Amino acid sequence: MEYKIKRLRREKVFGGSALEFMQDLMELPDGKRETWDFVHHRRGGGACVVPVLDDGRILMIRQFRPAVGLEMLELPAGARDSENEDSAVTARRELREETGYDCSKLHFLTSIHTAVAYCDEKTDIYLARGLVRAGGQKLDEAEEISAEPHALDELCSAIFRGEMTDAKTVAGIMAYAVFSDLHPDSGCPDSDCPDSGCPDSDCPDSHGPDPLS
Repeated sequence: MEYKIKRLRREKVFGGSALEFMQDLMELPDGKRETWDFVHHRRGGGACVVPVLDDGRILMIRQFRPAVGLEMLELPAGARDSENEDSAVTARRELREETGYDCSKLHFLTSIHTAVAYCDEKTDIYLARGLVRAGGQKLDEAEEISAEPHALDELCSAIFRGEMTDAKTVAGIMAYAVFSDLHPDSGCPDSDCPDSGCPDSDCPDSHGPDPLS
């Protein structure tokens, strides 16, 4: 479909280490012109992980977010190190750094654009199983993060009460909740996997990279 709205010019106003702030001159369907703000993520975005412990609880992180002035309960997540980094690599790294856990199984759940009206950031969301402790957290100097497990129904209730507002976390929790309903006995999002526990390396498109050593 061809749209009448067009971008005539883009000007970079400011460039940071991860984000670039643009102003776009747009021509609207009625012929009028307006200047719109746009944010470009220089690394494309990042990854988010739904880490499920052996007892079924989800390992969450808690941290203060200065941008909104609130303490937030979130899923582990972070930006790619580079635009070309595989998001599965990002997911494993953020899980390890923010929770102190590695995983033996990493499965793609879904992707989201976090703010399509003004930003091109994209986040890939993964399900992590087979969690094993791998020492302590490896936090950046600016990070103050604690990890804590929560039941899925508890997290869903918090979402429906409007208490959990981080977009990637809401999307990840709800995607996992739907997956759990559709595949209650499966550890693999791929319904064609011949083994419900999904240890089979031949399962098509269901695994991330090989488990970390």
